[in-house]
Amino acid sequence: MQVMKWSVIALAVAAGTTQMAVASQQSDSKGFVDDSSLNLLLRNTYWNRDYNKGTDDVKTWGQAFIGTFESGFTQGTVGFGVDAFGLLGLKLDGGQNDMFELKSNGHRTDDVSQAGAAVKVQFSNTVIKYGNQMPSLPVLAYDDSRLLPQSFTGTLVTSNEIEGLELNVGRFTQDSSMASSSSDSNELKSIDVYGGSYKVNDQLSVALYASDIEDVAKKKYANVNYQIPLSEEQSLAFDFNIYKTKFDNDFTEADKNTIFSLAGTYAFGAHALTLAYQQNSGDSGYAYDIGDGGSAIFLANSYYSDFNQEDEKSWQVAYDLDFATYGVPGLSWRTAYVYGYDISTDDGEGKEREFFNQVKYTVQSGPAKDLAFKARNSIYRNSNNDSGYSEDLNEWRLFVEYPLSIL
Repeated sequence: MQVMKWSVIALAVAAGTTQMAVASQQSDSKGFVDDSSLNLLLRNTYWNRDYNKGTDDVKTWGQAFIGTFESGFTQGTVGFGVDAFGLLGLKLDGGQNDMFELKSNGHRTDDVSQAGAAVKVQFSNTVIKYGNQMPSLPVLAYDDSRLLPQSFTGTLVTSNEIEGLELNVGRFTQDSSMASSSSDSNELKSIDVYGGSYKVNDQLSVALYASDIEDVAKKKYANVNYQIPLSEEQSLAFDFNIYKTKFDNDFTEADKNTIFSLAGTYAFGAHALTLAYQQNSGDSGYAYDIGDGGSAIFLANSYYSDFNQEDEKSWQVAYDLDFATYGVPGLSWRTAYVYGYDISTDDGEGKEREFFNQVKYTVQSGPAKDLAFKARNSIYRNSNNDSGYSEDLNEWRLFVEYPLSIL
């Protein structure tokens, strides 16, 4: 951890010698009301998990209302403000444990709701926020992949005093799951996070982060992203991510884990081709959503499966198409195949594979502008259905979202 602390400090010092401070956000503040926004997101989602054996299939259809209010900052040297959210999810059919709460009678609730708020203070280009939040950092990232988003309660400091450099320091003591009305359904003791990201230039960016999840694990994360423009319509990009985890002895018998991914993407016109390799080593698979959020896995080969089992290696080939070039702006398609192997299991070496497809479309104009549709399909298979594996399945996830700007 000490190495990570000094690495972040060194990053800040290096940035300070090459970049000038940016203009003050607080001096540009228009006031608490004038900079305020109130939005409502209507989200309708349908999930169908067919476990390929005729039993235990899961089908869930729900409607969400996600309201968010963000105030501006009061004017002056130091500005004050408030952010708040209100969440309501209604079960239309079915029900699964990551969308609706389990009642004492063994059935799922018909609805789930929650509200939260945070106070914030801004001086220059630094914001301190305390309360209910939805952080999105590599070592603490809320999950918003189902009906309602996950949230955390705590303090987060975000500083952008130097151009291209963002520093984050925070401590959170509550973790609310996506399916719960409780503010601490995951019973988090505490998580400390710190680190930063730095855009060196238009081609290169780097990031270093660390976290300490009390009585669970300590994590370190690093990222390097490098983009090479080849021509006006061609580019090559490389993205490297790595996590190192040290587990607490009382949490698991495992001691440590290292996982990394390296992805290369060649973009040409409306097309993009990606090749990626991911490798896991140590005493266990990579663990996340253990107090650090359901999206704390910034790795290339994460789809339905995360390909993060013990000793697993995996390859990915993916293709993206932007239909704007062909006269349909707002429409995109991604297809990917990921193959994982050398997984340590009780029966020897395991394998898994996934064929993934996703189509998204956002209405670009007219009365329904910003109405978004997303259809996602995963066909997943593995060599044995035990040792912590998911069962074979065919899954559909369908989303319809319509954002409304009220204020």
